[in-house]
Amino acid sequence: MTGYVSTRGGDRTDLRDAVLRGLARDGGLYVPEAPRNLAPLDGVPHGDFQAFARVACTELLGEALPPDAAGEVADRAFTFPVPVVEVEPGVLLMELFHGPTLAFKDVGARFMASVLEGLGTERDDGGRETTILVATSGDTGGAVAAAFHGRPGFRVVVLFPAEGVSPQQRRQMTTLGGNVCALAVRGSFDDCQRLVKEALGRVDLAECHGLTSANSINVARLLPQTLYYAYAAALLDAAPHFVVPSGNLGNLCAGLLAARWGAATSGFTAACNRNDAFVRFLAEGTTEPQPVVPTLATAMDVALPSNLERIRYLYDDDLERLRRDVRAVSVDDARTRARIRDVYGRTGVLLDPHTAVGYDAALQVRAHLPAGVPVVVLATAHPAKFAGTLQEIAGVAPALPTGLTERMSEAEGFHEIEPTLDALIHRLEAR
Repeated sequence: MTGYVSTRGGDRTDLRDAVLRGLARDGGLYVPEAPRNLAPLDGVPHGDFQAFARVACTELLGEALPPDAAGEVADRAFTFPVPVVEVEPGVLLMELFHGPTLAFKDVGARFMASVLEGLGTERDDGGRETTILVATSGDTGGAVAAAFHGRPGFRVVVLFPAEGVSPQQRRQMTTLGGNVCALAVRGSFDDCQRLVKEALGRVDLAECHGLTSANSINVARLLPQTLYYAYAAALLDAAPHFVVPSGNLGNLCAGLLAARWGAATSGFTAACNRNDAFVRFLAEGTTEPQPVVPTLATAMDVALPSNLERIRYLYDDDLERLRRDVRAVSVDDARTRARIRDVYGRTGVLLDPHTAVGYDAALQVRAHLPAGVPVVVLATAHPAKFAGTLQEIAGVAPALPTGLTERMSEAEGFHEIEPTLDALIHRLEAR
């Protein structure tokens, strides 16, 4: 069977089972067993992300769905553009925030929902409902909630750190109601992520509630993120160096897969905030966790990045080989603030804090790249999601898009819980 294999070697399965299960049976993360082809595609209109994705999805999903069905997955999922915009000579932003919840997480969340629709969700245990359990440090929860809101057969349970998301991000999770349950965890994102893994690891609990995850541990989140790297590479005349704002490392992992599958790149930089686990791993080869440091780039406040396991698997734990492909830079809040003001003052472009971390890292690494290599910074969130922060830093608040304005005026509904599995089980059973 050509399909998906666990990073820990004890599980091999097909796409449908990998998506519905989320975490592999042996506790590992699923990765595609066979390579795909994301080299430049013939017959795709230049600059049309939706058309590119439609063709590329037939390659991503070829072993699971026929070409027409794979194309329909793309059509349902990708209803928004992905502009690649030059901000200053040689430095470009790939704007990934034009989806419904204004963040790059819309790409993975909507693809996952569309894939499950195409594959069917009947569970092997006879259950009829699938519970999407998702931990979020900001944008993932809103994107997943929106992607599955109102879909029959699905329930969404979102865990977010009670003090770790912006008001705009929180309301994208807490104002939907219906089949979406929002839980504010009295702890950090790492606590939320731990609870999801613990719940998925309990076979009795997972089967009782039909649990799967929509975090980047789910391979359905990872696959579509490879598309925008290949798309940007096909747009440019020279192979770009990608700078990736990084927390849980799913976005970086997708880029590394895209490069293996034919996307032309000149390497990657992981742009981290003060939570620099990956910076330390590349420098020292160790993964000793440190306490989470709250920063302006809240979605990157991660002490234990889950996708490091996938990255180490892809590189056979060969640190030197990984270092040849990937750099890592840590940017503190002082530099983030200064870069937001600098870029806005020079170019009129307002960056959200996560993209600002990436932009600062891009300007640091640009001097070490060969002449003529374009630097593409992944712009991961719309600045309007951090309006208060940007007003304080740059003296200007971006206008809220209509959908976000409506969310800000609606009543919220959520429960606070302690960061324990018992507390989560209680909410799962209380429905």
